[in-house]
Amino acid sequence: MISAWDAADVRAAESALMATLPSGELMARAAQGLAEVAEARLAETGGSQVVALVGPGNNGGDALYAAALLARDGHRVGAVHGPWPVHEGGRATAEQAGVEVLDGSGDAWRAPLADADLVLDGLLGIGGRPGLPAEAQPWADAIPDDAYVLAVDLPSGQDPAGECASPDAVFADETVTFGVPKPVHLLPATEPATGRLTVVDIGLTVETPPAVQRLTRDDVPRLWPVPGAGDDKYSRGVVGVVAGGEQYTGAAVLTCTAAVCSGAGMVRYLGPQRPTELVRARVPEAVVGDGQVQAWVIGPGVDTTAAGAGAQEQVEAAARALAGDLPVLLDAGGLDLVQGQRLAPTLLTPHAGELARLLTRLQGRDVSRHDVEAAPVASARLAADLTNATVLLKGATTLVVPPTASGQPVRSQNDAPAWLATAGAGDVLAGLAGTLLAAGLDPLDAGSLAALIHGVAADDANPGGPVRALAVAHGIPATVAALLRR
Repeated sequence: MISAWDAADVRAAESALMATLPSGELMARAAQGLAEVAEARLAETGGSQVVALVGPGNNGGDALYAAALLARDGHRVGAVHGPWPVHEGGRATAEQAGVEVLDGSGDAWRAPLADADLVLDGLLGIGGRPGLPAEAQPWADAIPDDAYVLAVDLPSGQDPAGECASPDAVFADETVTFGVPKPVHLLPATEPATGRLTVVDIGLTVETPPAVQRLTRDDVPRLWPVPGAGDDKYSRGVVGVVAGGEQYTGAAVLTCTAAVCSGAGMVRYLGPQRPTELVRARVPEAVVGDGQVQAWVIGPGVDTTAAGAGAQEQVEAAARALAGDLPVLLDAGGLDLVQGQRLAPTLLTPHAGELARLLTRLQGRDVSRHDVEAAPVASARLAADLTNATVLLKGATTLVVPPTASGQPVRSQNDAPAWLATAGAGDVLAGLAGTLLAAGLDPLDAGSLAALIHGVAADDANPGGPVRALAVAHGIPATVAALLRR
């Protein structure tokens, strides 16, 4: 598992560590690690010209000391600073090593930056606010497209908390962070600007709980519900599926297929006649009709306003399940049934547009898809608190956000290829996550583990190319088996 800590907790841990070390030792460790990564990237690309963009804080000091190390190794190195005091020791060391330190207020920096093979972004650190200083914006805009941008701790100008994106800030090819990751590196608003993430060990330990977590493939054997010799179909978990309608018949097949392929002990399906016929034909393992279940999946392909034969009976069955005390996953049309807080374990799985509509209805004020996409963590957290549910916000990076009162961290999963943005993928995810709920996982683990398996199965189904949702569902058994063998 990858864990990330809030800036305040990291800074407190850094202060405690510095109190036990000789003066400057922590910065020396950071600069050495940064220089080693820069050296490796220069060797990979065949580059030799380096320019460091230097801010007023410790990140500027890290960049200057690293620049000095690179200059001593024979690279041509320059540094650019603004109208602010820079780290004195770092500047002196850099100049002694032959680094040309330039004032960014003139034009002398333009030619070296235009020729740079690698740019060290040391403008702002985790103590900064979103956005670049006005003096530094021209430097960021002038970074050559073919230069390798190596950010120090975070891409300057991006939100350290990872809550919102800053389009005019730095976008790095790689970010070298020290000690532990931070939310900026894992959350969807800012992860694209982070690029490749490299963590340099500087001896730092943070004792407080993390703010963000990401499951990795190595977590699957620990979390996946593997049956024992004494298990039967009921102890393994029965999933009740209320999905599909006369208009979206395929949702029922996809959801039930995913649940069966994920290892559900049994799948019970409830729906109108046409999707029921399809489920009987395509998923013969599924049982049609009401009965004992351990968790419900409600909503894929369901139109709560439909008036056709069996449609309202399906909605009534969904409402009864929602009023009960079993775990429930609500997706797509099922989200229209959410009225407020629910005490039993609940997982909501909206995309950005569905979350916007849910928040609009619950709050009585307009929330747009753009509002959600601009602040995905805050939007998901608000919905989680309003409903007492865990919210899985689907996207290129999937967020799984529990209610604030739970004290659990946010989960952020980025496991899926872009090819997975296809019709029916959400139905497969719902069946997969519902199976995990029925097996006894809490909504946070069920949602984040399902997102991981969903993404890996999509890539396994056709690496590097298009993939259909049904192929993802059929690929789940092999993907899970391979990950359990790790």
